[in-house]
Amino acid sequence: MGDSGSARYRDLDRPGLDAVSLVTALQRGDGLWRSVEVVDEIGSTNAALAARAADGEAEGLVLVAEHQVSGRGRLDRTWTSPPRAGVTVSVLLRPDVPVARRGWLSMLTGVALAESLADTTRSSLKWPNDLLAPDGRKLAGILAEVADGAVVVGVGLNVSTRADELPDTGTSLALAVGGPVDRGPVLLGYLRALEARYRRWVEHAGDPVSSGLATDYLAWCSTVGADVTVTLPDGSLLDGVAEAVDWDGRLVVRTPEGRYELAAGDVRHVRRRTPPS
Repeated sequence: MGDSGSARYRDLDRPGLDAVSLVTALQRGDGLWRSVEVVDEIGSTNAALAARAADGEAEGLVLVAEHQVSGRGRLDRTWTSPPRAGVTVSVLLRPDVPVARRGWLSMLTGVALAESLADTTRSSLKWPNDLLAPDGRKLAGILAEVADGAVVVGVGLNVSTRADELPDTGTSLALAVGGPVDRGPVLLGYLRALEARYRRWVEHAGDPVSSGLATDYLAWCSTVGADVTVTLPDGSLLDGVAEAVDWDGRLVVRTPEGRYELAAGDVRHVRRRTPPS
């Protein structure tokens, strides 16, 4: 369900999404997105789809929230956004790929999101999948979670969020481009890019090399080649140069003590590399 009647225009700068138009645009006979739902408010779109996955829900469900009140990001951080100020969307997928390759799905999502916004702003990806604006501030976060054999992938993208509504490290599309941005086309563009990327990846059994995902991820990634400080899961810090992302999706960091292959960690760019346009 979507915002009804006058409720869509409580804030003329932030109109509600047109649920009917979204469903019409996305639901095709041969398309991946078989069901598209838009809700006014929810605790967490990822949590809601994880529950649906446990009930046997099929692949291809899209859940969009105008306002998410208990959103979560990576490393159990909270993700908050004013009502109708961003794109908050989760999808339910059941990729027929080896389990070891499913870790690439969150990075695939990052590439799809960056590609879908290429005509709007020049963004980049901070390993593993934060979307950054040209000034290095965070535009979007991605959280992929395994749920009863399925994978739920959530995206929180700041669209019309104002500077006073954001942390110092965050920004929005409207701030990045210096003008208003319509959320509807942004959401449609992302879901179409995600479908194309996902289908190709699955066709290649999740292989990041033969599907082209690994090469394209590196092209969008501003972490590789940068001086970084990584906060590891145990709270310790690792300083070095991010040399590569290996075929298992791990960040390879060289320090004076040697090379480290990191499967998890919170990266801070000390000196950021700008990907070529």
